[in-house]
Amino acid sequence: MNPMVRIVRATLLCLLLPASSLLAQETKFEISFAASAHAAPITGRIFVTLANAETPEPIRQIGNWQGKTPFFAADIDQLPAGQTAVIDANAPGFPAHSLKEIPAGDYYAQAIVNVYTQFHRSDGHVIWAHMDQWEGQNFTRSPGNLTSVIRKVHLDPAAGYDVKLELTRVIPAIQLPPDTNYVKHIKIESKMLSKFWGQPVYLGATVLLPKGYEEHPNERYPTIYIQGHFGLGAPFGFAAPGANGGRAGRGPALYPDWTGDNFPRMVAVTFQHPTPYFDDSYAVNSANDGPYGDALLQELIPYLEEHFRLIKAPYARILTGGSTGGWESLALQIYHPDFFGGTWTGYPDPIDFRRYQLVNIYDDPNAFVVPGYEYNVPERPMMRSPEGQVEVTMRQMSQLEDVLGSHGRSAQQFEAWEAVYGPVGEDGYPQPLFDKKTGQIDKKVAAYMRDQGYDLNYYLQQNWPKIGPQLKGKIHVFVGDMDNFYLNLAVYMLEDFLKTTDTEATFDYGRPMKGHGYTPWTSAEMIRLMAAQVEKNHPR
Repeated sequence: MNPMVRIVRATLLCLLLPASSLLAQETKFEISFAASAHAAPITGRIFVTLANAETPEPIRQIGNWQGKTPFFAADIDQLPAGQTAVIDANAPGFPAHSLKEIPAGDYYAQAIVNVYTQFHRSDGHVIWAHMDQWEGQNFTRSPGNLTSVIRKVHLDPAAGYDVKLELTRVIPAIQLPPDTNYVKHIKIESKMLSKFWGQPVYLGATVLLPKGYEEHPNERYPTIYIQGHFGLGAPFGFAAPGANGGRAGRGPALYPDWTGDNFPRMVAVTFQHPTPYFDDSYAVNSANDGPYGDALLQELIPYLEEHFRLIKAPYARILTGGSTGGWESLALQIYHPDFFGGTWTGYPDPIDFRRYQLVNIYDDPNAFVVPGYEYNVPERPMMRSPEGQVEVTMRQMSQLEDVLGSHGRSAQQFEAWEAVYGPVGEDGYPQPLFDKKTGQIDKKVAAYMRDQGYDLNYYLQQNWPKIGPQLKGKIHVFVGDMDNFYLNLAVYMLEDFLKTTDTEATFDYGRPMKGHGYTPWTSAEMIRLMAAQVEKNHPR
């Protein structure tokens, strides 16, 4: 047959094929929302999650660091009700990078949109981010966000598919826990933060009162300020027997001790200070987050000291916290050595950025791989078991954050640090420390983080002549020798420096194989140590 005839016949055959055959490889989800659910256009981020089981609800499986349930996402900009947003094979996903990587089979599909608010900040930048609704930056339970019903679907990338989902359900408001004789909840608007963000921003606190508080109206009390992630539960997990088991989380139930006759009479306070970037501000002033440090010390603490008969003196203000709260408790103590009387700091987030987990952000060129290798380059771990088994790598965590939010809006760990420690980018969003796709570290951002004082060990060394004498006897740090996030490494470096001083700092590593969350005492035992510190420093 004439070759030209073959070409013409093949061309005619393609023209005669139905359009559906030509589009057979297309894989996508089309997502819309009803005006009855949300009347105004939405700017935010839409997600589709594909679960193997209907329970727990598929959207509640989003964000698992180990990547057990795949999900995919895309930004939307002023999408009106009734119009469609598309998540297709080009949309980023985790742990699968694309819808085309999802094996053929049956799945439970569910969609959700994280609704953003427009902020006209006082620094001149206009950005879109999620306004926390007192859920702690967990968009899967944030009031006002929209979800679809769960739909069982059969997906086959080879055959292609076009699944339509409608967002019809509105997540309801958070129900605050009721106050009791012992536990009180406070929420106030911060004038400082509202001015910075151009929107009303709130601070909160949960207050645990001592036995006999109401019976002694003229008595004032020392205070334990507990730092940590957002939560509305009582400090130290305090609960009456039968309520949540009455357990304190870090040890035996606190209730019998706290309500007993021979226990120190103190007030315990946890803060609520979520930001548009994370469930917690890290209790410091920040170019991206705003003046949270000032707001806590100049607005919230004075409010609490006035309304709850707290002793307004440094010796009576004690700090503690673990992980995020560990970094905060140490930062508050060293930034304000004449305001607080001591810190019991547990397993803190990196306090020396030469050990930003395993990365040296000043010297290493890349956050994802170990430097110095030409072949078989090892991946940087981000999380391990106490036995040493790598569970999540830096690259995998960065992929997760990249899917959860663009422009640093994932509300996850690396981008939370960048929002707190880093500079503002030209677009008004946090400037990344490292590229979330390649791992390349921006040395200018690293230097900014150090020079602004967020590298706490560096800050201590640079300012020791001024602040060192005020920190004597005030620093107590504990962390497991096999912390899951390698946080013990930076603590070793802090201990090495403080050994050269007369600060009387104490360190506990709880060997062997103690992981993240290691604490050497029960809550009651630690409170007794804190009370002894208050008694020791009480002005006679």
